Amino acid sequence: MTALTCMATAIFFEARGEPLEGQHAVADVILNRVEDTRYPDDVCSVVFEPYAFSFTHDGRSDRLPETAAADVAMAVAEDALSGQRLGLTATHYHTTAVQPYWAEHFEFDGRIGNHLFYTNETPHK
Repeated sequence: MTALTCMATAIFFEARGEPLEGQHAVADVILNRVEDTRYPDDVCSVVFEPYAFSFTHDGRSDRLPETAAADVAMAVAEDALSGQRLGLTATHYHTTAVQPYWAEHFEFDGRIGNHLFYTNETPHK
């Protein structure tokens, strides 16, 4: 898979029902992790790092379908990889439906759609 496909797949499965800004925010999180020394240094390795993103271990196919929502995810991924970013510092997020143990240890950045974003003070590469 290419970086573009990995990023689009993550955006689609993690945020396809979110506003466009929320999809861009997920892309920012992925790229923030790529830039952080605590995570792998390429998009596909970040996306498919074990248990990093819920869609990778839910037992369902991780194949990007041929749908309008997938086309939007691909466009968002292209924008992000070409440098069009929101400028978030977030390295983590979760939906409003869950309360992960780690959230209380990170700085809350805000809410976009049904996702809450957090920054774990990150050293950059």
